[in-house]
Amino acid sequence: MSTVHSSHTALSVNVNKVALLRNTRHLGTPSVVRAATLCLQAGASGITVHPRPDERHIRANDVHELAQLLQTYPHAEYNIEGNPFHNLMGFVEAIRPAQCTLVPDSSDQFTSDQGWQFPQDAARLKPIVAQLNAWGVRVSLFMDPTPEAMTAVAALGAQRVELYTETYASAYGTATQSAVTAQFTQTAKAALEAGMQVNAGHDLNLVNLAHFLQQLPQVVEVSIGHALIGDALEMGYHATVKAYLASIEQAKSGRAQ
Repeated sequence: MSTVHSSHTALSVNVNKVALLRNTRHLGTPSVVRAATLCLQAGASGITVHPRPDERHIRANDVHELAQLLQTYPHAEYNIEGNPFHNLMGFVEAIRPAQCTLVPDSSDQFTSDQGWQFPQDAARLKPIVAQLNAWGVRVSLFMDPTPEAMTAVAALGAQRVELYTETYASAYGTATQSAVTAQFTQTAKAALEAGMQVNAGHDLNLVNLAHFLQQLPQVVEVSIGHALIGDALEMGYHATVKAYLASIEQAKSGRAQ
């Protein structure tokens, strides 16, 4: 595979974990909007939220307040992700974010742990994707690294896939790393050949991010939440975002090992 990196891999910061910490008390701190502001000021390209029906982290008012914030950062993108058969579509219709990432999580799921299955999920996703396209919202489907599914995803009208990278993160530094990474490179290649772009997210961090992007130079956006917010507790938002941007630049320059 070519080692030419995409001209820019955007960093979208998922602020769900900030909301989770805030929700343990009734003081309104830490502020989700303030966290997003600091990340954007440090150079993040966008903000991601994943509102769930039980509002255990991101709440409805957070989604709307962040939408207002993003209006003051016209070059940053708002990515709202979630299950379209739960509470997602109302937010998207009202806000019309730059991107909507469809994720097949259950309402009580601890965290997203798999992608959509094809051809099983195609029929019920088709009208959802069509509606999002009609609203002018870019559609990304959360997918496992399965190259053979990419043509079917593109046929629905999705513009992107977000590769679920937990298996890569788990394999990083082990004997299976190369074989697992190859699944992602093959899937990214298949997605591009089907006419889509490639996002990635889940368990990417400062240790494994640069290597992943070096192997998948096609990735146009990474969405990172848990690790980034955890790092920010020690380093601060500004230094943490700069560190992740440096990892992205490291991959672009070809220094990742």
